[in-house]
Order: sequence, then structure tokens, then C-alpha cells
Amino acid sequence: MKFKMSVLVFCCAMSIGAWAQNVHYQPDWSSLNQRPIPQWFDQAKFGIFIHWGIYSVPAFADPHAKAGEAYAEWYWNHMHDRNGPTWAFHLRNYGENFHYQDFAGRFKAKLFDPNQWAELFVDSGAKYVVLTSKHHDGFCLWPCPANWNWNSVDVGPHQDLAGELSRSVVAHGLKMGFYYSLYEWYDPLYLHDLDRYVTDHMIPQMKDLVNRYHPSVLWTDGEWEHPSSFWHSTQFLAWLFNDSPVKDEIVVNDRWGKETRGVDGGFYTSEYGMRHGQQVEYTSVHKWEEDQGIGKSFGYNRMETASDYKTAAQLVHLLVDTVSRGGNLLLDIGPTADGRIPVIMQERLLQIGQWLKVNGEAIYSSRPWRQAEEGDIRYTARDGNVYAIAERWPGSELTLTAPKPTAAATVTLLGSNVQLKWREVDGKMRIEVPQPENDLMASPAGTYVFKLTGVN
Repeated sequence: MKFKMSVLVFCCAMSIGAWAQNVHYQPDWSSLNQRPIPQWFDQAKFGIFIHWGIYSVPAFADPHAKAGEAYAEWYWNHMHDRNGPTWAFHLRNYGENFHYQDFAGRFKAKLFDPNQWAELFVDSGAKYVVLTSKHHDGFCLWPCPANWNWNSVDVGPHQDLAGELSRSVVAHGLKMGFYYSLYEWYDPLYLHDLDRYVTDHMIPQMKDLVNRYHPSVLWTDGEWEHPSSFWHSTQFLAWLFNDSPVKDEIVVNDRWGKETRGVDGGFYTSEYGMRHGQQVEYTSVHKWEEDQGIGKSFGYNRMETASDYKTAAQLVHLLVDTVSRGGNLLLDIGPTADGRIPVIMQERLLQIGQWLKVNGEAIYSSRPWRQAEEGDIRYTARDGNVYAIAERWPGSELTLTAPKPTAAATVTLLGSNVQLKWREVDGKMRIEVPQPENDLMASPAGTYVFKLTGVN
């Protein structure tokens, strides 16, 4: 996955101060696109995505599908392909007369512990959380008035899952947000009265989420069948930025109509490095976010094996590469239907957190340096320092071409407070690297950060 940047100053990620608070945004993209992205989002760098719903009961996707297509949360949609693996799985395990809606009664979440989840997220080093409040099947994880008997309070867990998790996440000092699907595959209103679906169902649902929980992120999806004018996106966003209770805090993405990805809205989104099946190359300064699961699916897929999950080293490399190019990483987990986060996902999150405890200063509140990469090295900058992040142990010497040291330059390996010796040879900075302490070498992340001061 390669992302390109031409400018290193993120004017879009500035603080929303008194000036921005006094701006009244008009319901058109030329006005809405002028709103700065709240500074907290660019500083956070790392968030947790959660796909959890009644699709977590069958928890199946084709194990042979490639990443970006093996989505267990698409179970209901995939069932309609009577020649496909999902329908074959459904017939074997549930029978022809068991409908997708019947899974709602089996979605119990009996082991759901929102405080345990929040503690894990804190330990992972994440700074924000985005929960699927409603996926494309229309099932809501909050007591949505517009979805009687198709939400987690009326059926299944009989709990306000969104509210419980939101309170725990915020109490643990993290930002809370919600994913929301604009469309619903089989909602009768959506299928037969599109205008009423938007005005009487979708818009009231989104406003209810915002007014009820005061989220810091609203992450929309399912926009691709219609333009933003059909979804009334600009009118909703004008309300969100002007009059909602989170008008100064809220961050939104770019999925507001089939024409808006990478063009309009808030931060741009890529998914497994792709946008609409095409490789993404970021060439502007606009804030962006990479979104993918630890495995190949967002929702829990019990068909995945250990080999389908990225290693701690791969995940840290993904985070570092994304941040070096000006992005955030929103890393997804898929809890089970009874409310447990699979142990392998917990382990990966804790391993990322262990790495960030040592090296977080190179990630949080950093900005892209004038050069994002040099071979296996990624660069970030913060507070006048440059961080050279090595994807593997460099051996006894690290050679850097990009940094131009002054006579007062110093080098420190994060996790070891010893200043390293260096010399300049043929315009290159050659750093002597002693063997570090065993616990640093034993880190499963296998990524090392060299802090450079006094370099240009």
C-alpha cells in the first residue's frame, strides 16, 4: 500500500477556535468543505473500529475471498446468491426456512462488558472508537424510535449497546463515534419510497444518534447508490456544524453521496488501501484515514484462521506507514455475538499498545516530514524533532540519506535513553547502533524509532 503526499502542512487539521465557532455554514459543499477538521482528530492517529450486530451470530464469510471482499457483515446480502458459499453455509447450519431476521433473537450479548472493552482500547493506545450503530441490514444498536422491533433494546440483548459502550469509552478518556449506514438493503421504505426513507427515517435516525450520545465522530457509509443531493447530505451537515450539540467537536468522513469520496466532506477514507476497488494514492494535503480489519473481514468471521490475521509487526508497520503520510489508522475488531472480543484480536491490540508506550511520541500529534520514506524507513516530525522509524532492526549501523544533520545533532533510540554516536560520510548520516536491551529486541512489533534532533 503506497500513499503519496506533496505538501507536509495540514491546514485542514487546524484547531476550531473562536473564528470557526462564529462561521455559519451553508448547505452546499463549497461552504461545508471550508470547515476545518477538529485538531483532536489529526493528533489522535489511531482509532478502533467495531463491527458488531446480528451478522455476528452466523459470523460467516467465504474464507477463500480476498481481503476487502470477505466481509461477514454482508451475510444477509450474500445469502441471496443461491449459488454462493454463504447460502450453502446457511442451508447446512440453519435450513431454508430460517430467515436472516431470525438471527436477531440469537444476538444476546450476554458477556458484553463495556468497561472491559474500554480498558482494552486504552491499553491498545487508541484515542478514539467508532461503533457500527447501524449497518446495511438496518438493525440498530440503540433504542431508535424509527426502528421499532429492529433494534437491540426491543429484541435480542434488550440493551442499549451503543449507549453503554459510549459511556464507558468516554469515561476512560477516549473519543466516541458511530458508523451509520445511509442505506438499508431491504427496508420497505428504501425499496419503495426513497424520498420518505431519507426524510422520515434516515435523517431522524442520525439526528437522534447525535442528540442522544453527542459523538465525536460520525462515520457514514452505504452512500454509493445515490448522489449526495438525494441523501440531503449538505442540509444535514449544515445542521450538524451549525446547530447540533457537537458542532465544534464532531468529525465526519467523505461518504455522503456516490460522487463525494475523496472530494467532499471531512476526512477522506480508504478501505484496505482501496477506494471503490481502485488503489488509492493520496497526493493532496487533505486529512485521510485508512480502515481495515485485523483479518480480512470487519464483522467477526469464524472461518478465518490464525494465518488470516495480521501479525503485530504488520499492524505497527501499517500504522507507521499511514501516519508518515498524514493519515490515521482505524483498525477494526469484530466481537462475537455474545459480546466477547476474540482473544487473538485482544492480543494484537495489546501488542500495538506496548509498542506505542515506548514509541508513541513519534506517532501522536506528529506530522509528515518533508520526506515520508527512505527504503524501510518511515519519517515523522514533532516539536522540532524528526523520527526515523525502522521496520526492522538495522544491525550495527543505520544509514540515513534524507536527514541533513547540524553539528549539534543528536540521535536517541526510543526505549533507550543513551545517545548514539553518528558521523557524516558522503552526505549520509551513519549512526552507530549498539545492541539494545533484550525487552526492546523481543517486542513482537519489531519496529524501532530513532529520534533525531538538530537535523534539517
